[in-house]
Amino acid sequence: MIYLLSKINVEYIIKHVKRDERPELPEEALREAVVNALAHRDYRSTANVQVYIFKDRVEIVSPGGLPAGMTEADLGFKSIPRNPLLFGMLHRMEAVEHIGSGIRRIRNLCFDYGVAEPQIDVSEHWFTLTFPRPGSRVESQQPESRPELQPESLDIFVLRLLDKSTLSKSDISKGLGQKSVSGQLNKVIRRLLLDGYIEYTIHGKPVSRLQQYRITTNGKRLLADSEVKP
Repeated sequence: MIYLLSKINVEYIIKHVKRDERPELPEEALREAVVNALAHRDYRSTANVQVYIFKDRVEIVSPGGLPAGMTEADLGFKSIPRNPLLFGMLHRMEAVEHIGSGIRRIRNLCFDYGVAEPQIDVSEHWFTLTFPRPGSRVESQQPESRPELQPESLDIFVLRLLDKSTLSKSDISKGLGQKSVSGQLNKVIRRLLLDGYIEYTIHGKPVSRLQQYRITTNGKRLLADSEVKP
């Protein structure tokens, strides 16, 4: 972490006589990614956890793909600890939180910090988490994070749209009157998925270009109980 923080850009914010330092990427998210890489790597491999710092991105790579029984769609929602004794020790040290919360926590930290969501690349032997650096070409490909609706009502608006038909994420964005998929919409969709109010139409392939979402029975109940109107 000392190495990482020494190599990325830091903004110095002067407040009266006090100077605050703000790294270009959230320190907590980077720390969570490094600890997760150590906790969940495949120790049967002789390879090391690797950290790469490029002009446009930071990559944290750990040996070993997903544990048996895990799919990419499970990331952020479920977890199977590859090294339960090590994870337990790190948990007692308060270096990690609840099992299965790492990816979700990293995404939320990046959203709250106002930077692009990290990208995940999983292969048979490697797991790579890529943080686009602010102002980079990689980050510019990410959706704008300026929703045109208040976040407290966005859940209901999304459910009302999906109550009419199954929709892709871009279709939901258009239905909300947004020019592009916002960071807030991404966060709301993840929360609705986690709470079981909506579901994928193509299970096991969350990033498929044909992926759409549909409302569940629980989502219909929530919508019926809501007095919020579009």
